[in-house]
Formats: sequence, C-alpha cells, structure tokens
Amino acid sequence: MLIKPAPDVRSSEITDKKLYLNRREFLQAAAGTAAAAAAGVLGSEAILHAAQPAPHGRKLDGVKSSPLSLDPKADKPNKWEEITTYNNYYEFGIDKDAPAMYAKNLKPEPWTVTVDGECNKKAAWRLEDILKGQALEERIYRHRCVEAWSMVIPWVGFPLSDFIKKCEPTSKAKYIEFTTLNDGKQMPGLRSSVLDWPYVEGLRMDEAMHPLTILVVGLYGEVLPNQDGAPLRLAVPWKYGFKHIKSIVKVKFVERQPMNSWQLQAPTEYGFFANVNPAVDHPRWSQATERRIGEFFRRKTLMFNGYGDQVASLYSGMDLRKNY
Repeated sequence: MLIKPAPDVRSSEITDKKLYLNRREFLQAAAGTAAAAAAGVLGSEAILHAAQPAPHGRKLDGVKSSPLSLDPKADKPNKWEEITTYNNYYEFGIDKDAPAMYAKNLKPEPWTVTVDGECNKKAAWRLEDILKGQALEERIYRHRCVEAWSMVIPWVGFPLSDFIKKCEPTSKAKYIEFTTLNDGKQMPGLRSSVLDWPYVEGLRMDEAMHPLTILVVGLYGEVLPNQDGAPLRLAVPWKYGFKHIKSIVKVKFVERQPMNSWQLQAPTEYGFFANVNPAVDHPRWSQATERRIGEFFRRKTLMFNGYGDQVASLYSGMDLRKNY
C-alpha cells in the first residue's frame, strides 16, 4: 500500500478523516459480542484491513512497578494488540493503522539525543548513556487523545526529571523543547504537508519536572515498539496525546515558551498546555466524553484525565479555558 502525498491537506480535512476512522474503533470495541455479529460484512472488512500488532520484542530487565501507577483492577490496561495497532504517528501516515504497517522501517538503534540551549551539559547523548544506571518503572497511565478516544497503557520508563538533572539546566531554562526524528527514508508520512516537519513539542519546566512526567522506553515490560514512539518518547498523562512526542532526537532548554507543531498548524484548535479539560470543547466536537478502545459505551472524560489531585496546583490562578 502506498501513501500518497497530500500537499493541499488542511487540518480540518484530516480531523474528518479521524472521525471516519471511529467506524473501525466501533467495530473493534464490539468484537466478540452480539454487536460484532450484527456488523456482518463491515466487520469482515475491518478484519481484512486491520494492521498486524507489533511483534513482541526483547524483555527489559529490572522493571519495577511504580507507586504512581494506576491500579490495574480499577483501570484495566488495554491489550498489546490494541496499543500497537491504533496509533497517532503522522510521520508514518494519518490513518490509525498506518504506523503499525510502516513503522517497521524505523531503525531505533543506534540512537542519539542532542541536548542544547540553556544548560551546562550540551552534548549528543547516546541512548545507552541516558539509560545507564537508570531504574526503570512500569507506569500504568490513562492516555486521552484529543479525538475523544482513550486507552490505559502500561508504559515502562523513568522520570524526565532524572534526565533533566543530568543536563544541568541554568536559571534561564523556563521551558523544555522536544524534537522528533525527521527522516523521510524511514518515515513515509513526511511526504505529507499536514504539518511543518519536524514535529516539535514543549513543556513548562515545572511540568517537565513533575513526578508523573516520564520518558518511555518500553511497553508491557518489553522494548518500545516502533509505532508507539521507539526508542524514546514522552508520556504526560494529564495532557492530550499530541503532547506525548515520539522518537525524540533533540531536547533544548529555552527561556521562552516554544510553539508546538499542532499549535502552529491550527492555533484556534490546539494550545500550548493541552491539559485534558472536558469543559472546553474542541471547535468541532465535544470533549466531555470519550470512548476507550476495546469498550462499547462512552464514558465521561475526567478533568486532567483523572490526575487533578496531583497536578491541579501547577495551574493555580490560570484560566484553563484560555490556556487550553
């Protein structure tokens, strides 16, 4: 299957495509039930075109459960097959199953992360040096995407604050900016003009230093699959998924608030903070409810994705309708 270039695609058109893909989500949620049987031909079509889940990779050693992890009895993690076949990773295509089909060409080893900006330890860090001596934890986190779907994912990672401390940011470092790999040979989605590549994201320094913010290197105790952001991605569980930048190749400490890629592309729809707020609708749909992948019925979206007790104090005095 070829991904055709789309030089004239607008963000509004792409979002419509996402909404169309909810049909596949519906069918997946209904699998194994009477509703799935009623789907008939459409269910067969979905199965025929479904992406294959990522093959299981090598196990990560010494992974411990984190006290900051959700209780898996209360928030049951999604299956490996669901997490690795339903992804937003536009560098491999705008369809949810495109990353699973095309990310196999990504080469996550060797990997280098360049550190620059307002810090004392500017360097090109090899991934193995970043991980050297670093304790890895399993963090079961809720993941809420702006298109109103969600998952519960057992990430394996470590606090971003650990890495930040190694970089020794100066007092001028008020924000941290991240950049994704930009390699058209490995990433066919870069032929599309849907975004101004490379993908860029940012956090305020106190957000980056928060204990819930992690750098992810694994999933379900194994090395992170390519389509989920290998080999190094961000997870900030109280923010919408577009904030969780994947395949990070650059970290820069900056004094001024950076512009993230979706903020540049559609400033009336995507802000810098991206905090999950069900009271603030997207301009074209409600954020009040969500459909968790694998479930049939929708559920209410939680403020800060359910992490309000831990993070609400970061935004004390801010208007969270304006700072979306």
